[in-house]
Amino acid sequence: MTRTPAPNSDGRRSRAGWRARGRGGAPAGSGGPSAAPRHFRWRSHLSFVVIAAAAAALLWRAVNLQLVDHGFLSSQGDARFSRIATIPAHRGTITDRYGEPLAISTPVDSVWVNPQELTLDSGPIARLAAALQLDPQELARRVTSNLDRSFLYVARHRSPAEAQRVSDLDISGVYLTREYQRYYPAGEVTGQLLGFTDVNDAGQDGLELAFDHWLAGEDGEKRVIQDRYGRVVQDVESIRPARPGRDLVLSIDLRLQYLAYRELKRAVRDQRARSGSIVLIDVNSGEILAMVNQPSFNPNDREQMEPDFYRNRAATDIFEPGSTMKPFFVAAGIASGKYNDRSIIDTSPGYIRVGSRVFEEDGGNLGRIDIATILARSSNVGMAHIALSLEPKQIWTTLTDVGFGRVTASGFPGESAGLLSSYAHWRAIDVATMSHGYGISVTPLQLAHAYATLGSLGILRPVSFLRADSAPAGQRVLDERVCRELIGMLKSVVLAEGATGARAYIPGYSVAGKTGTAFKAIAGGYSTNLYMSVFAGIAPASNPRLAAAVVIDEPSAGEHSGGLVAAPVFSAVMGGALRLLAVPPDQPIGDAPATETAQTMPRHAARVTHGITVARR
Repeated sequence: MTRTPAPNSDGRRSRAGWRARGRGGAPAGSGGPSAAPRHFRWRSHLSFVVIAAAAAALLWRAVNLQLVDHGFLSSQGDARFSRIATIPAHRGTITDRYGEPLAISTPVDSVWVNPQELTLDSGPIARLAAALQLDPQELARRVTSNLDRSFLYVARHRSPAEAQRVSDLDISGVYLTREYQRYYPAGEVTGQLLGFTDVNDAGQDGLELAFDHWLAGEDGEKRVIQDRYGRVVQDVESIRPARPGRDLVLSIDLRLQYLAYRELKRAVRDQRARSGSIVLIDVNSGEILAMVNQPSFNPNDREQMEPDFYRNRAATDIFEPGSTMKPFFVAAGIASGKYNDRSIIDTSPGYIRVGSRVFEEDGGNLGRIDIATILARSSNVGMAHIALSLEPKQIWTTLTDVGFGRVTASGFPGESAGLLSSYAHWRAIDVATMSHGYGISVTPLQLAHAYATLGSLGILRPVSFLRADSAPAGQRVLDERVCRELIGMLKSVVLAEGATGARAYIPGYSVAGKTGTAFKAIAGGYSTNLYMSVFAGIAPASNPRLAAAVVIDEPSAGEHSGGLVAAPVFSAVMGGALRLLAVPPDQPIGDAPATETAQTMPRHAARVTHGITVARR
């Protein structure tokens, strides 16, 4: 029997009995109320673990980003917006001894593109090509073949007008950068002497190369912020300031350089010669005041960059100097004590046999003559007599002491040492031919240097392309007495009757020098119609200030002797230089010496008749 709560007085059952029952009909206190709190605690624990794990993951990620991957992420951010920009350094200026600019660096703009940004449509590339005067197809090919790069030069060293045209195009991916370009105000007058630089303004030849370490600056660096188009929006910091190059003051006198260039160019043109060179040296300091060559080239015109044009022949090319070597054999003879300015040499009967060779006098039998006449008439027989009477070592010592057979101290790139063999290998025929200027090779610079040593009365001073504030001490290689006697005898080469160097005469100034003409060596022997015409000397002879050597290669206008081809050039250049330098005249201005006659003027450098070899004067 089931019990039910008793009804109330109003007949309804008590609500307390119903409330005492559970939801499932179980009465209160049967276990239902404790299940709900346990379920809630389990869920709260799970939520806490999940939240803690997430917080730990976030904390680990923050530590990883800030500490572990910070460097990588920072570099990636910088790579997108920060750049290291180069600050180009200004190359030093080259000037002549009086400050006239010979080489300067001017600011220019270069055009570069980012192939990854540049629109590959034909329109922008065609407009850029038109502004730069480039082939549109070639420009498009260059851009499309470098799509993996972010930097590509398309034009270097453009004028401000061209750079402005490119800037006005406002093409995405096209940029301008500031650089420097070398400019040579004197052009071809100093071209072979100065050399040139490459597109990056680094010395490649001539004095630009020799003093590149001095002229070249050091580029600087700075950190910048760029926008997505590569435009600099902010300079962040200076990493390293640019160090400009240092200026270089040369010994060259631009006035004399122009003078020598003009006279040499005229002579090479009038004589229809292959080439020519002139070197002018200050006797008292060894400074090179002028050095020119023909043909020349303009370093401002890159299309003329051919080795045959930009080679400095005065320092690099060697030749057999002919009779201009005779004064140094005479110097060896005087130094030996066997000869002086009063010595008489018997040249009869007009030839000399050396071994199987016979050297015949070009002007006939001169008989008994002094050494001054031997030099004035360029007597091969008389010179052979002197040379063969000397010890080979004495001759070799004299020649090497004045600078033959070794490079000078100029430091010019590619300078030749010439050719002078050891005296241990000389035979009598070698000594005889060398006394006539064969079997020995020199450069125009060496020849001028040797005569400068003679003009400084035996003091060998190093030649230099740099201006000297004071004369270097030098080294004595010849006795002063020897030099004075020799200079006195060399004056007769210009003043004596029938002398070979009459056309080297300079009004108001005494000249001591020597002509030279030599056959050119070819494969298998010597040419019979190709000549080297030479004159070398010093002035004023009473107190030498300048020394010069003039070399004309292969004159073909009818004359070929040094007295007729090279001596007039020497007179014009040396005379003009002495006047420009305000050197006081040392003799009255009178009539020029008589021009050489056909009988006294040698017409050939050497000839062979009936087995007799005639050496050239």
